Amino acid sequence: MSNSSSQVDIVRQSLKRRYRKERRFRMYGIAAIAVALLSLFILFADIINKGHTGFLKTTVTLEVELDGDTMYLEDPTDPDERAMADFMAPIIGALKKHFPDVEGSAANRELARLVGSYGASDIRDLLKENPDLLGTTQTMEFLAHDTVSVYVKHADNPRYTVRLSERQQQWVDELVDKGVIETGFNDVLFSKGDSREPANAGILSAIVGSLLTMLVTLAISFPVGVAAAVYLEEFAPQNRLTDFIEVNINNLAAVPSIIFGLLGLAVFIGLFGLPRSVPVVGGLVLALMTVPTIIISSRAAIKSVPPSIREAAEGIGASKMQVVLHHVVPLAMPGMLTGSIIGMAQALGETAPLLLIGMVAFIVDVPDGFFDAATVLPVQIYLWASSAEQGFIELASAGIMVLLTFMISMNALAIWLRKRLERRW
Repeated sequence: MSNSSSQVDIVRQSLKRRYRKERRFRMYGIAAIAVALLSLFILFADIINKGHTGFLKTTVTLEVELDGDTMYLEDPTDPDERAMADFMAPIIGALKKHFPDVEGSAANRELARLVGSYGASDIRDLLKENPDLLGTTQTMEFLAHDTVSVYVKHADNPRYTVRLSERQQQWVDELVDKGVIETGFNDVLFSKGDSREPANAGILSAIVGSLLTMLVTLAISFPVGVAAAVYLEEFAPQNRLTDFIEVNINNLAAVPSIIFGLLGLAVFIGLFGLPRSVPVVGGLVLALMTVPTIIISSRAAIKSVPPSIREAAEGIGASKMQVVLHHVVPLAMPGMLTGSIIGMAQALGETAPLLLIGMVAFIVDVPDGFFDAATVLPVQIYLWASSAEQGFIELASAGIMVLLTFMISMNALAIWLRKRLERRW
């Protein structure tokens, strides 16, 4: 009897120890998830805190007198006159209406720096398109200078340095109170290309460049990756050669992305002479990087198709090719699409390989085709983050938010496709 009770006690103690281990393991798992979520929250909070003001622009609305004598301009259609005209004079005159006590050339220059340097270009372009407006008074909205924008949006933020004089700060405060200087949605960010001035910089050229590059990547990597996966899984003989190919495909999926950039630089630019900084070369490089991922995910999707599907198709007289193309590939397509979209999302966020092929260039114009000079979102963010101007800090964070939106959307699309198209056996 005593032996039986002692054995029961041993079993109970063993069960208690096992349950304690299970609880500890469960706690470790919960703690790991909590740390990951906390880190993710801190990351997103920091990005949003820095970047939300990047979606705001600071504007100056003025009643501008387009006086030809003041601008030394009589014929707005004459390019020689436009080259010599002073298009900044109407802006200074409009500002002096609010501060009539400002006198002297030095004070005028200080006052003119409240408006960005592109303000003169706005007046020049307006008169070029509408010469009849010369001699009239127009209400025009100008982008504020970068230093003014930083002051209006970040005056209380110690991370930003106010680079306005005390008199300029007084002027800005007064114009803000009058409603002359306002902040609103930054449509410039999505309607223009890069610029030397943060207030006039946008990501449209980078978005279009990313789209063109991704189209090239998808057009090459998806058919090549799927075809290779189908061959290796359904037709290739099992020998040392196929084993060698499989090992190298798995190794290529783990190769650092910068190696593909070196390969693209040596082959596509050095050997074939393709131009630098164009979406075609960027797409080819990213396709090389994405193909192994698509092959691995496509092979896993093909393996998930039950053997009974193949046996049933062969039983009614279908050939090997018909079995694969009419039954196996359609049933495996949801998994193939999911892996391809995830691979494309990974390629969208790559920077290192594109830096090596010249897509780090300063691109202002929006590319019109696959062979036009272009940049992509990750490279644009890199350029802004490494810039010395304070205004680019918030633009870089805003660009990161846009890039994350694209990547999260692509991953959400992959999940939706998998749920929508998958079949349970």
